[in-house]
Amino acid sequence: VLLTLAADILGGGKTSRLYQRLVYDLELATAARASLQEQELLSFWSVTVDPKKDADPARAEAEMEKVVAEFLAKGPTPAELKRAKASIEAGVLRGLEKVGGFGGKATALAEGALYADDPGFVLKQLQWLNAATPAEVLAAAREVMNAGYYQLSVLPFPDYSTAASGVDRKAGLPAVTSSPDLTFPAIEEATLKNGMKVVLANRPTVPVVNISMQFDAGYAADSAGAGLGTASFAGAMLDEGTKRRTALAIASELESLGATLNVNSNLDMTGVALSALKDNLGASLDIMADVVRNPAFDQSEIDKLRARWLAGIEQEKAEPVQLALRLLPPVMYGEGHAYGVPFTGSGTPASIKALTRGDLTKFHATWLRPDNATIFIAGDATMAEMKPLLERAFGDWRAPSGALPKKNIAAVARPAKGRVILVDKPGSPQSLILAGHVAPPSGAPNAIAISAMNDILGGQFTARVNMNLREDKGWAYGAFTFFQDARGQRPYLVYAPVQTDKTRESLSELLKELNGFKTTKPATAEELKRTIDNNTRSLPGSFETSGDILGSLTNSNRFGRPWNYPETLKGQYEALSLADVKSAAAEVVHPDSLVWVIVG
Repeated sequence: VLLTLAADILGGGKTSRLYQRLVYDLELATAARASLQEQELLSFWSVTVDPKKDADPARAEAEMEKVVAEFLAKGPTPAELKRAKASIEAGVLRGLEKVGGFGGKATALAEGALYADDPGFVLKQLQWLNAATPAEVLAAAREVMNAGYYQLSVLPFPDYSTAASGVDRKAGLPAVTSSPDLTFPAIEEATLKNGMKVVLANRPTVPVVNISMQFDAGYAADSAGAGLGTASFAGAMLDEGTKRRTALAIASELESLGATLNVNSNLDMTGVALSALKDNLGASLDIMADVVRNPAFDQSEIDKLRARWLAGIEQEKAEPVQLALRLLPPVMYGEGHAYGVPFTGSGTPASIKALTRGDLTKFHATWLRPDNATIFIAGDATMAEMKPLLERAFGDWRAPSGALPKKNIAAVARPAKGRVILVDKPGSPQSLILAGHVAPPSGAPNAIAISAMNDILGGQFTARVNMNLREDKGWAYGAFTFFQDARGQRPYLVYAPVQTDKTRESLSELLKELNGFKTTKPATAEELKRTIDNNTRSLPGSFETSGDILGSLTNSNRFGRPWNYPETLKGQYEALSLADVKSAAAEVVHPDSLVWVIVG
């Protein structure tokens, strides 16, 4: 517990000493963290720094050692220790909401029984956590960190080859004879005095409340008068300082409250998400409201983020999948379409370099406004408890007089003939094949049939595409077909990283699978049953936590579905027929229209 506290203070987040010195102040690194990996016989305490591409690794290492030395000289401050305690306790509580997984109830019980002969040992650990003093943390850190260390410097990976596998995959799995029905929480709805809609699902399993404010914006809003990347950049700037809090003050207060705040965008939506302990909900919600309503867009913070952002774009260009996701959309959707933007959402170097503070404030005023927002809540809260808090935080927020812009997500035609885009990367150990064309929206009436069709063709490990290129041919580590969710026409994508010397053959096999699925080799009854079983039996685990419930509500809002949509899924899957799958394939899969991006 004491070493976990030391790791959190040194490298646990934005307010940690390593992050502030190396990432925020000196801008030498893109990440700096410390961690404790606990094992029964021997644990591992480590510090990791990722220097920027143009930074001197030796200087980054020296600064890291200075931070560690300063910590070992004086130890943590009471304020640092308080923040770390709240952050760690909140993480434990959020993990205990789940049954399985790392940090879930089953894991906590098993680890307690194994390591301490006490299934409830996690409660004792929390007591130790809250009782820890700065002196105790310092003493524990000195005992471990002054004993010498091993340093590993990781450079770009060399070439590797795979070995033959002797694993026998022919043995079947235990039979499962039934699938449980999914029970979804009852939904409450309300409207604040300023017209903002509120949707709430009560899930009182642990004392945590999750809130997401969803704005109808996203990457698609970049096409309505903003430069590429503006939506994502503006969102990332929200918690980098407000008119009354600095970026570090926001991070510090959130950690002290055991809360987390994140801002994310996808093609259609921009969301601000808060996860807070119920006891600290009022104070946590005050920070969320301040971030949403009063971002400072400080020029110095813009410049710092811009430098990291440009480095991220260069990393995208160096990574084949990200590069392809930058190239495909403009070709698939055409000029002027809201989805004809890089699907990474990061924009281009030119657009980010040209981005001004005025652009960000304009985007905020235009899109992040109360008449364009819905608040979603899931966790240990009722509407009677939440509405007064939300009225205090957002009730007096007024929308500007200007009308909301319209995003062009009109349907586009698939090309009658596909095309190939080659990206030459000399020395690449493999070729990335990524192809796509437009398909029906995520909210299409036959979305379940489309999903099942894709699961059989290329959406699962046991799907035809992967079994061909990976399991049969051994040319790829994994090959799949998948959709990228969208309110309008969504992309249907074919993905296969393959051996460089098997690129042509892999293309031939992909086309054979796609064409055969529509003509001579349609889905079989066995494949459909496997897909139905997989999707229905995984439903309860897919909506285990309040965060899962929150995600379902925001997706239902995005795609025009009823709030209880998950409860309908089992019945929809079980009603599928082979004719439904065949019809979905005829509607969705069009190999002749694919735009291929091949990087290698």
